[in-house]
Amino acid sequence: MANKQFTRADRVAQQIQRDLAQVIRAELDHPQASLITITDVEVTRDYSHAKIFYTFMGDEALREEIAALLLRAKGFLRAQISRGISLYKMPELHFEYDVSIEYGMNLAKKIQEANALPKAPDDNGQA
Repeated sequence: MANKQFTRADRVAQQIQRDLAQVIRAELDHPQASLITITDVEVTRDYSHAKIFYTFMGDEALREEIAALLLRAKGFLRAQISRGISLYKMPELHFEYDVSIEYGMNLAKKIQEANALPKAPDDNGQA
């Protein structure tokens, strides 16, 4: 079995993901904030920037409102997660909507639709 090495940046990213999910759920003042899911965090090697990937499982019309909410709250969120992580400099947060979940759901739906189609007979006359 291969021994996978995790860098400190990976561990910091995982901690930021856990802490940020908890702060968003508990402290953001929006009725739909509990529907925000942090899917991944990428931290630069010098810890100056963190790209936060998120999804929103609520109404699609609220997606822009949630993006604006996260943009306005990023200073507050950064301050809150800095309490749990001991770094010389807390990374600046950059939020990016993660389309991979929607892409996967659409792909699964298309596969289901393709499987539901009647099969054409092959050369032997069998379906």
